[in-house]
Amino acid sequence: MEKLQPTGGKRLNAAAIDARVAELEQELPHLQARHVGTFAFANAWAERHDALLSLAEPALQADLARRLLRIGIRWGVAPGARMTTQFPALPALEADAPAATEASRRRRVA
Repeated sequence: MEKLQPTGGKRLNAAAIDARVAELEQELPHLQARHVGTFAFANAWAERHDALLSLAEPALQADLARRLLRIGIRWGVAPGARMTTQFPALPALEADAPAATEASRRRRVA
């Protein structure tokens, strides 16, 4: 995706845009390594961001812009807060303590 190929004035459909975004996401680690410094990386990102938006059909541009914003935030080239939330695999022990004790007691009695 180093250089987006001209499409002859044609806009890309959703499937083609998805493929281009996936290609961009795969390229980002290499892009960051090649463009040392925040400004160089942000500039390279902005070029690709604008090129993708210009290739998308008008009906897809708003969704694509939001998707690219989320990707940009994740890579630190777009304004926004990164948020990581923990999703526990098991319920909290305090909440299950009475139920676990009761079940354990029933097993011993039976």
